[in-house]
Amino acid sequence: MEIKTVDGAVIWVGDAPTLRAAVEAAVKSGVKLTGADLRSADLRDADLTGADLECAVLAYADLRGARMQGADFACADLYAAEMSSADLTGADLWGADLRIANLWAADLTGADLLGADLRGARLVCAKLQGANLRRAKLAAATFNRADLTDTCLDDASYAE
Repeated sequence: MEIKTVDGAVIWVGDAPTLRAAVEAAVKSGVKLTGADLRSADLRDADLTGADLECAVLAYADLRGARMQGADFACADLYAAEMSSADLTGADLWGADLRIANLWAADLTGADLLGADLRGARLVCAKLQGANLRRAKLAAATFNRADLTDTCLDDASYAE
């Protein structure tokens, strides 16, 4: 199994039966998956704790229930990603594209979403205690029953 960048460069090669197993093995061995092309990947319940996925493309990926504490998703493309019940505690999502992503009941406690694009995202029942949403784009985002205790919303944009 190979993991490649959007440009086709090989980042990781190994003996893994599924893409999920390959990504978990790469993360566990400390491989930087910067710019990885993981569009529409099935990463349900994957352990991506501390992963370096800066600028990775995970649009339409299924990350339901994934453990991503402290992971680096800075500038990543998570457009329409399914991330319900995911653990993103302390994750770096600076400048990430999370438009229309489903973050229902996701744990984003202490996450850095500075300048992230969350337009149309679903954050119903999400935990955002102490998260940084400064300069985030939040138009049409849904925060019903979300915990925004101590969340920084300075200069966030609510208009299209």
